Amino acid sequence: MPLAPARQSSDRGVLRDIPLPPYVTVEDVQFAVRAVVVHAPRSWSGGTICRNDASPHPCRLHRWGRRVLTLRGLPPAEIDALVERGDPAAAPRPYRPGA
Repeated sequence: MPLAPARQSSDRGVLRDIPLPPYVTVEDVQFAVRAVVVHAPRSWSGGTICRNDASPHPCRLHRWGRRVLTLRGLPPAEIDALVERGDPAAAPRPYRPGA
């Protein structure tokens, strides 16, 4: 499996994306929902930052959560709705393509 491209962080050096699980479990989905909600974007005078750790948004955990939820089949609009609701314990609706 090739490594994800490196991302620069101005004061922390080079950080790689968090690896995805080999297959996505229900527990991974719960962690991913928490990651995208807790690490949501926040507008700041210098731009958009992570609400949790003030790193440039999207931070590593937010990106990881989105990738996991995408692998689980959630479309971007559903992921955005989870972030908007702001409930880190929310259970995403099961996604059924074509339904």
